[in-house]
Amino acid sequence: MPREQLVQAAEELKEASAGASGETKDRLESQAESLRSLAEAEHGPDHGRLDRIMHALSELKREVDEETAERVDSAYDHVKAHRETVGGV
Repeated sequence: MPREQLVQAAEELKEASAGASGETKDRLESQAESLRSLAEAEHGPDHGRLDRIMHALSELKREVDEETAERVDSAYDHVKAHRETVGGV
């Protein structure tokens, strides 16, 4: 069963990549693909993996325009919401 918050985050990043170019666009698309894969994986990501993704999104947000940053923020919020459902730490 897909993890809906991660699917939503991937969609937001895919949309965000449309407003970016160069390396930033590539990084946004890469994060979107990673999140989509994690959403479909048999075992979901752990806290550490989610934290690294959230950190990468924070960095990406500083590299984009305001409209794209809103999409990255939304993706961050979806990843954070999913992280709150993960057991452990």
